[in-house]
Amino acid sequence: MNTRQTDPMVGAPAGGVADSDTASALEALRRLQEQPHLTQRELSRALGLSLGKTHYLLHALLDKGLVKAQNFKRNDKKLSYAYLLTPKGLREKLSLTRSFLARKEAEFDLLQATIARLRQEVQHSRQSSPKN
Repeated sequence: MNTRQTDPMVGAPAGGVADSDTASALEALRRLQEQPHLTQRELSRALGLSLGKTHYLLHALLDKGLVKAQNFKRNDKKLSYAYLLTPKGLREKLSLTRSFLARKEAEFDLLQATIARLRQEVQHSRQSSPKN
């Protein structure tokens, strides 16, 4: 039984972040930096996540101090929030970007090696198979 705590920002074991959760957190930080006035529903659509998952992710970012919410009037009858990256949020975004890029480059290198090996197998099987 695994009793390790989970990281509230991404829902993965503390110290080990699931790739898709890291990608969601990073993409949320990117989107909010570009468009701080996005509603949770708009952010949800942009991330391709459920509204509930987006709400959880956004509150985790707020709780960690990576984003701060600021009230503003969207129209005369409704208050909304602008989600602004904090200096800590900007540093975390950069750190996530670096680690995500390194992981994806390693996956890319492995994929290229796998493709080369498969091409060799196909070529070898063409040369060694009898012709009808």
